[in-house]
Amino acid sequence: MVELLAYLRANGFKTFIVSGGGVEFMRPWTEKVYGVPPEQVVGSSIKTEFKMQDDTPTLRRLPEVNFIDDKAGKPVGINQEIGRRPIAAFGNSDGDLEMLQWTTMAGAPARLGMLVHHTDAEREYAYDRDTEFGRLDKALDAAPIMGWPVIDMKADWKKIFKD
Repeated sequence: MVELLAYLRANGFKTFIVSGGGVEFMRPWTEKVYGVPPEQVVGSSIKTEFKMQDDTPTLRRLPEVNFIDDKAGKPVGINQEIGRRPIAAFGNSDGDLEMLQWTTMAGAPARLGMLVHHTDAEREYAYDRDTEFGRLDKALDAAPIMGWPVIDMKADWKKIFKD
């Protein structure tokens, strides 16, 4: 995936990470790991407020969810944060189904949707239809109908992590 992101950027594409994970968790490391800067990460968030504290401006997290960037929230988050429909989207769980639908079904021109199926428990982590974490069931069923290629990590990737 790192190679794909680099290839897309080298060919004039702007790449984003759209994750159900919290933006404050994701943004500190996505640039180093994936080459995606913090301002190009869309994720779940907690409500935050500005406050002057001892003459110092601060941001304080409130005990309240602001936005959940998962399932139907992903297209909403993309629209709010990026402002345009993706040309291509890659998902790896049922939490990405709506993002893939919105990317590929919302009108012309044709756009690319792909699924990464985590099948390699030896080199990474395998999850599928019956796992609680990262379940891939509905999107896997939709892929052949929608024409989304499914990338099988174990069969299709020679290398998962950098050496």
